[in-house]
Amino acid sequence: MTAASPGQRAALAQWLTHIRALDGAAARTVAAYGADVARYMDFLARHRGAAEGTGALLTVPQADLRAWMAHERARGLGPRSLARALSAVKGFTGWLAEREGIDATAVLSARGPKYRRSLPRPLSEQGARDMIGCVETQAREDWIAARDAAVITLLYGCGLRISEALALTGAASPLPEVLRITGKGGKTRLVPVIPVARAAVARYAALVPFDLAPAEPLFRGARGGALNPRLIARAMETARLQLGLPATATPHAMRHSFATHLLSAGGDLRTIQQLLGHASLSTTQAYTAVDAARIMDVYEKAHPRA
Repeated sequence: MTAASPGQRAALAQWLTHIRALDGAAARTVAAYGADVARYMDFLARHRGAAEGTGALLTVPQADLRAWMAHERARGLGPRSLARALSAVKGFTGWLAEREGIDATAVLSARGPKYRRSLPRPLSEQGARDMIGCVETQAREDWIAARDAAVITLLYGCGLRISEALALTGAASPLPEVLRITGKGGKTRLVPVIPVARAAVARYAALVPFDLAPAEPLFRGARGGALNPRLIARAMETARLQLGLPATATPHAMRHSFATHLLSAGGDLRTIQQLLGHASLSTTQAYTAVDAARIMDVYEKAHPRA
């Protein structure tokens, strides 16, 4: 049973409804933020020895914030997760402060823990091509081999998430020159479809033994139901062992490869951000670090005086 007051719990419920409806936050994000803020409110009530109203959440001193973060670290929360929790607390507090007309600078100015963002791990251009080619030869049935290759080609050729590729319906076949993709948080974006991706999906559509009705999933499992993303991951696992690629060669790595290779070819960050559907440019900027690391590696190996 949470120690937070009914008023605080009601305010949290209203904020979650707000970010779900107006900000378009994904269900998993809403749930994670709700759990983070609920634990925060519960800690404050226990730390102070009594449940308080919503106003108390706007005047939390830095000492109490540090005590809460220390408590979260002690229960095993890592720096990244704690930073996310603090972000949720700030988001809730900012919304509450605006609603109540109270200055909550003390809370909103709190600094989270520093942590090093893990860099995306793309495949090389040849590795991406080899992956698609290898997957295309694995399955015993031609249509399944064509299906797996088509999905992975979409991940690499269009920068789709696996969930976005598998959300396509029969209405998308044959693929148009531009796809309208609904990504995280229900946000839509337009993604150009390269000819090789259209050809891969067309080959699969010609071989699949099921009717690709407009409202039904485009990519099917062996029994005709929606394709399980785990099957694509498994096909890539088998292929990477055959090709000697690292364990990081996953479906999401194909999306990373799409972005990194575009950047290497001179694509600008803002365009790549739009193609990937990133809400923040800072997320896309991670690929500049990947490209810089690749350039330095080439320099050190190839420069005559290195």
